[in-house]
Amino acid sequence: MTSPRPDRLPRAGAHRPWTPRPRGTSRPDAAARPHEPDGVRRFSRAETWAHRSLAWLMGVCAVTAAILYLPPLGELVGRRRLVVTVHEWSGIALPLPALLGLASRAFRDDLRRLGRFLPHDWAWLRTAVRRRRREPGLAGKFNAGQKLYAAFTAGFVLVMAGTGLIMWFPRLTPLLWRTGATFVHDWLALLVAAVVAGHVYFAAADPEARRGLRTGRVPRWWAASEHPLWRTEQRPRPVRPRDPGRREPPGGQRELP
Repeated sequence: MTSPRPDRLPRAGAHRPWTPRPRGTSRPDAAARPHEPDGVRRFSRAETWAHRSLAWLMGVCAVTAAILYLPPLGELVGRRRLVVTVHEWSGIALPLPALLGLASRAFRDDLRRLGRFLPHDWAWLRTAVRRRRREPGLAGKFNAGQKLYAAFTAGFVLVMAGTGLIMWFPRLTPLLWRTGATFVHDWLALLVAAVVAGHVYFAAADPEARRGLRTGRVPRWWAASEHPLWRTEQRPRPVRPRDPGRREPPGGQRELP
């Protein structure tokens, strides 16, 4: 057995350059994954804080709702009037993170992505329904499941806030409205609890996705593996309108810097 040549031995402190793994190969283990201090920017700071604020508000709503609807918890905590007040104000504040996030261009761009269902999203859904598995190769920046969850979240926030207002001010609406609002509010809360539990389950199984929500950045290997169509969804850069009185260089219009 021959020993390696001295000129091929790695120097102390040197790191091997990382090359992207071929598509279709298995995901590297945690110990073998390259350290990427920067990675790819997935979320802006405004998006990170909007998601975090919405998660905290939903958590407060869920905890206070459990205290109000489960007698053992209500007896343990007490101070029902305070719990009701906290539940009401946290529920009314649920739309605020999204409304404040509209001031961020990155937030608006991601809302457009979440609102568009492309052909590969329908293929992702068919694969998930028929084969009971996800297909990362058919995912852009957000896969079809994340888009459906975002649409569900926007819908239930508006419905819960509206029915909560009707229950909060009962004298402003007729009895039929109050009865219907209570029915919808209670049963939708159970559905929300089940869907959010599934969302947390999938998030717990993907530490890189959680790190992206926490820091705004994800490793390049994760982006290439889980969201390979992300780059194809980039919006084209706007072009300046052509000025008839100005001579343009060969090649037509120039892109904005």
